[in-house]
Amino acid sequence: MQFLPLPHTSLKVSRLCAGCMGLGGGWEAGAVLTPALEKEARAFVEAALSLGINFFDHADIYTRGRAEEVFGRVLRDCPGLRERLVIQSKCGILFADTPPGTPHRFDFSHGHITRSVDAILERLHTGYLDVLLLHRPDALMEPEEVARAFAELRQSGKVRHFGVSNHNHHQVALLQSFLPEPLVANQLEMSLLHHGFAEAGISFNQAAPGYPDGWEGMLEYSRLKGLSLQAWSPLAHGALVGANPGRLTEAGRKTVELVRQMAAARGVAPEAIALAWLLRHPSGIVPVLGTSKPGRLAACAKALDVQLSREDWYRLFESARGAEMP
Repeated sequence: MQFLPLPHTSLKVSRLCAGCMGLGGGWEAGAVLTPALEKEARAFVEAALSLGINFFDHADIYTRGRAEEVFGRVLRDCPGLRERLVIQSKCGILFADTPPGTPHRFDFSHGHITRSVDAILERLHTGYLDVLLLHRPDALMEPEEVARAFAELRQSGKVRHFGVSNHNHHQVALLQSFLPEPLVANQLEMSLLHHGFAEAGISFNQAAPGYPDGWEGMLEYSRLKGLSLQAWSPLAHGALVGANPGRLTEAGRKTVELVRQMAAARGVAPEAIALAWLLRHPSGIVPVLGTSKPGRLAACAKALDVQLSREDWYRLFESARGAEMP
């Protein structure tokens, strides 16, 4: 496993992050954690550790809190394990009818952030988070309130570092201007089939610019400010490895086939090629793996052994664009 320093911290995180969204069973309200689900979570953690992965990503909404709860049972039953891991979680999303009659919404208020962290820590059976991310931008955000919540959480030792998710660089800059310490990460959807981060740069100054909303300047800002970029859904919701082929565009279908061919030529699974494409980018993207299956984790880890040439990288990018380079 390769490791990267997490900017503005003393932490080193594995080049791949184990996403925990698949733990805890389904998303239905009121479901119960079973011994089988605990066994699955334990196998997932053990498989990740065996591959050298030390970085685990949560959110308070994942399987309605059960992902954190079942992961917490693993920590509870394995003394000393917590200190070997870098754990981050996210807050700020509230589902409809929580409480009954309320709409789906986002909440970055001081009270919601601090209460959310207390609940996260209780579910995870830990006294602190290494990183807390704000999950999706709250249109009613008051930066002063966020700053006050962050200060209290840091001073109490409940959260060591802070970041965001799904924020454009203007939103990050606004929030950062109210904080005494740098934000450390932004988690964004990034994949070969969701390639706005790369498209924004090459489309500049073209007759028909293809700027994806919010992406222009994101990579440059992040690199200038030392903001780690994390890629959620790096396999495009599984499309890059054969899931939901009916939803793909013609360019998408051709790209999936190209990924398959390149994987076969190298003797690896398609996951390895799709992830290697992200890893090849000089901004140090950290893919957040969405699988909870040990076998697929191992297939994904092979991406670290794949060295894509500049020509291979652009061949995949041009295929995914469905158009020649400008």
